[in-house]
Amino acid sequence: MELNVAIEKFKNTMKQLRAYNHATSLLYYDSVTGAPAGCQKGVGDTMQFFSEVAYKLTVNEEAFLVLDTLMEHLNELDPILKREVEEANKSVRDMRKIPMDEYLEADRAFNDAQFAWHKAKVSNDYASFEPHLAKLVDITKRFSGYTDPDKDMYNAQLDKYEKGLDKATLDTYFGLLKEKLIPLIKRIGEAEQIDDSFLYRSYPIEKQREFSDYLMQVMGIDRTHCAISETEHPFTLNFSKYDVRITTHYHENMLASSMYSVIHEGGHALYELNTGDDLYGTLLANGASMGMHECQSRFYENIIGRSREFIELIFPKMQEIFSEQLSDVTSEQMYRAVNKCQPSLIRTEADELTYSLHILIRYEIEKMLFDGSVTTKELPDLWNRLYREYLGVDVPNDTNGVLQDSHWSGGSFGYFPSYSIGSAYAAQIMHHMKKTINILEVIKDGEIHLITQYLAERIYKYGKLLTPNELIMKCCGEPFDPRYYIDYLTDKFTALYGL
Repeated sequence: MELNVAIEKFKNTMKQLRAYNHATSLLYYDSVTGAPAGCQKGVGDTMQFFSEVAYKLTVNEEAFLVLDTLMEHLNELDPILKREVEEANKSVRDMRKIPMDEYLEADRAFNDAQFAWHKAKVSNDYASFEPHLAKLVDITKRFSGYTDPDKDMYNAQLDKYEKGLDKATLDTYFGLLKEKLIPLIKRIGEAEQIDDSFLYRSYPIEKQREFSDYLMQVMGIDRTHCAISETEHPFTLNFSKYDVRITTHYHENMLASSMYSVIHEGGHALYELNTGDDLYGTLLANGASMGMHECQSRFYENIIGRSREFIELIFPKMQEIFSEQLSDVTSEQMYRAVNKCQPSLIRTEADELTYSLHILIRYEIEKMLFDGSVTTKELPDLWNRLYREYLGVDVPNDTNGVLQDSHWSGGSFGYFPSYSIGSAYAAQIMHHMKKTINILEVIKDGEIHLITQYLAERIYKYGKLLTPNELIMKCCGEPFDPRYYIDYLTDKFTALYGL
């Protein structure tokens, strides 16, 4: 096949796949935000149809010939097309190893599992979800055998979300975190505790929605291209840089929950909204990896959103919106309250210091699921035991335990470590950003767009064009080093608690 013909056919196929992906993403978004609870069958049937069409578009002899031709002429392609072909080749290489009937069965299983999880979480019924989870683990293992037969199954999952990440690296990383952070958490537990009781007063949800709009404004999120909705487990979806959707979940007696959910998801949105115009319409027009994406959301949520300067910036508006609830509260009290370190049940509500222990628990469980040392039936007991061991908390029910996250219902095994790795990326980037920007002064002055511009120039605009390692080098001039994360947490919480 001639190169120019292969290029034209490749671009046409990618255009069709984007359209189908757009449609299925819209279906998913609607199904977990505004659609009635009983929509499962219709949504599942339509999504399975789209999946079959997409599979046939990419797994056929002509598509293989197109990619083979492009791979043979890789160095003749422009940098964007070259990188896009590399991404597509890997994806199609894996898909062509999976029989179509099994691929479509898996797609339906993922869809069914997500509906089952939503129902099970609300009703505290892990037993109804467990068969779905067992099926997804089996499918994931089977597919790993097809696509990476010579690779450890769990390493293959980790590599999907963060290229090059493996158990050996994570064992060392989490070992360092346990060594340095657990003693600090223990010292804080013995210190005078921070009063955060006012965060749990009654905050009308309609007022919280108003506050969410204000937070997005402060973050500089373009609302003509970014909407906010509500769901059980907050997430962000990007259909393109011109249409990004974030979600949150409101609790009347937990003000900080939706507050930091919006800031976290807003960080994801800023990444997607600022990918390069030259990447629009390509496979490269989103975040470099899940770790790099979580780096941005955790950067805005914690480094910016929990800073004293940010709280001082937004506190007058908080008192205006919640005048009755916060009339006797100062900005300093609010700053200390939203940074309180206290081992807890829920990962998404966890404080910045104990957060990575929640990730460690999920990492250890996933390792055991994939080496066969634990079954899905045993997960609630294992989950509860690890929460007692690492965080010293008792889990009262599965809704607040093994059912609290949506990730496994979507087959996202290996995703969780990216949250902690992303937090560590963020601390390292902050350290080097300080050499160029007075971060705290910028936040104090409400000029957060200057931070976004800095990140857009060094990370966002590249999408998937560069790898996470290349982006860290571009931002920091050195490889990833988790010690920045440990130093950042140690300095912040030692000062906060006067240790």
